[in-house]
Amino acid sequence: MSKSQICPICGLPKDLCVCQSIAKEQQIIKIKLETRKWGREVTIINGINDKDVNIHQVVSVLKSRLACGGTAKEGRIELQGDHRQRAKEILIELGFPKENIEVE
Repeated sequence: MSKSQICPICGLPKDLCVCQSIAKEQQIIKIKLETRKWGREVTIINGINDKDVNIHQVVSVLKSRLACGGTAKEGRIELQGDHRQRAKEILIELGFPKENIEVE
Protein backbone atom coordinates (compact mmCIF):
# COMPACT_ATOMS: atom_id res chain seq x y z
CA MET A 1 0.00 0.00 0.00
CA SER A 2 1.42 3.41 -0.90
CA LYS A 3 1.60 6.32 1.51
CA SER A 4 -0.92 8.39 -0.44
CA GLN A 5 -3.67 5.90 0.37
CA ILE A 6 -3.17 6.08 4.14
CA CYS A 7 -4.51 8.97 6.22
CA PRO A 8 -1.61 10.74 7.97
CA ILE A 9 -3.80 11.62 10.97
CA CYS A 10 -5.54 8.36 11.93
CA GLY A 11 -3.33 5.90 10.03
CA LEU A 12 -6.29 4.16 8.40
CA PRO A 13 -6.71 3.65 4.65
CA LYS A 14 -8.37 6.67 2.99
CA ASP A 15 -11.64 4.76 2.32
CA LEU A 16 -11.92 3.89 6.04
CA CYS A 17 -10.69 7.25 7.39
CA VAL A 18 -12.87 8.66 10.17
CA CYS A 19 -11.08 11.99 10.68
CA GLN A 20 -13.69 14.15 8.92
CA SER A 21 -16.66 12.53 10.67
CA ILE A 22 -15.00 13.00 14.06
CA ALA A 23 -14.17 16.62 13.18
CA LYS A 24 -17.80 17.26 12.19
CA GLU A 25 -19.06 16.03 15.56
CA GLN A 26 -16.80 18.42 17.48
CA GLN A 27 -17.87 21.66 15.79
CA ILE A 28 -20.45 24.11 17.11
CA ILE A 29 -22.11 25.81 14.12
CA LYS A 30 -24.08 29.06 14.31
CA ILE A 31 -26.38 30.16 11.51
CA LYS A 32 -27.62 33.75 11.51
CA LEU A 33 -29.11 36.33 9.17
CA GLU A 34 -27.46 39.66 8.40
CA THR A 35 -29.00 42.55 6.50
CA ARG A 36 -26.56 44.36 4.24
CA LYS A 37 -27.01 47.71 2.55
CA TRP A 38 -30.15 48.19 0.46
CA GLY A 39 -31.89 45.55 2.58
CA ARG A 40 -30.15 42.51 1.09
CA GLU A 41 -30.31 39.47 3.35
CA VAL A 42 -27.26 37.23 3.80
CA THR A 43 -27.20 33.93 5.69
CA ILE A 44 -23.95 33.58 7.68
CA ILE A 45 -22.70 30.17 8.85
CA ASN A 46 -19.90 30.30 11.45
CA GLY A 47 -18.10 27.54 13.31
CA ILE A 48 -17.00 25.17 10.56
CA ASN A 49 -13.26 24.69 10.97
CA ASP A 50 -11.76 24.79 7.48
CA LYS A 51 -8.69 22.85 8.67
CA ASP A 52 -10.80 19.78 9.56
CA VAL A 53 -13.55 19.94 6.92
CA ASN A 54 -13.34 20.97 3.27
CA ILE A 55 -15.35 24.18 3.62
CA HIS A 56 -15.34 24.85 -0.13
CA GLN A 57 -17.03 21.51 -0.76
CA VAL A 58 -19.68 22.36 1.87
CA VAL A 59 -20.27 25.76 0.21
CA SER A 60 -20.61 24.11 -3.19
CA VAL A 61 -23.27 21.70 -1.90
CA LEU A 62 -25.18 24.47 -0.10
CA LYS A 63 -25.15 26.78 -3.13
CA SER A 64 -26.37 24.11 -5.54
CA ARG A 65 -29.07 22.76 -3.19
CA LEU A 66 -30.32 26.23 -2.21
CA ALA A 67 -30.02 27.70 -5.73
CA CYS A 68 -28.23 30.80 -4.49
CA GLY A 69 -24.88 32.51 -4.67
CA GLY A 70 -22.39 32.46 -1.89
CA THR A 71 -18.79 32.22 -0.78
CA ALA A 72 -16.48 30.96 1.93
CA LYS A 73 -14.13 33.52 3.38
CA GLU A 74 -12.36 34.04 6.69
CA GLY A 75 -13.61 30.68 7.95
CA ARG A 76 -17.29 31.45 7.46
CA ILE A 77 -19.88 30.75 4.79
CA GLU A 78 -22.00 33.53 3.30
CA LEU A 79 -25.12 32.68 1.27
CA GLN A 80 -27.27 35.20 -0.56
CA GLY A 81 -30.80 35.29 0.89
CA ASP A 82 -32.49 33.90 3.99
CA HIS A 83 -31.73 30.15 4.05
CA ARG A 84 -31.34 29.51 7.79
CA GLN A 85 -33.67 26.52 8.25
CA ARG A 86 -32.90 24.88 4.91
CA ALA A 87 -29.14 25.31 5.46
CA LYS A 88 -29.47 23.58 8.84
CA GLU A 89 -31.26 20.62 7.22
CA ILE A 90 -28.56 20.29 4.54
CA LEU A 91 -25.75 20.48 7.11
CA ILE A 92 -27.43 17.67 9.05
CA GLU A 93 -27.58 15.61 5.84
CA LEU A 94 -23.86 16.26 5.33
CA GLY A 95 -23.12 14.63 8.69
CA PHE A 96 -23.01 17.52 11.14
CA PRO A 97 -24.86 16.68 14.41
CA LYS A 98 -28.25 18.35 14.85
CA GLU A 99 -27.47 19.28 18.47
CA ASN A 100 -24.38 21.28 17.43
CA ILE A 101 -26.21 23.54 14.93
CA GLU A 102 -27.74 26.69 16.39
CA VAL A 103 -30.03 28.97 14.35
CA GLU A 104 -30.29 32.57 15.52
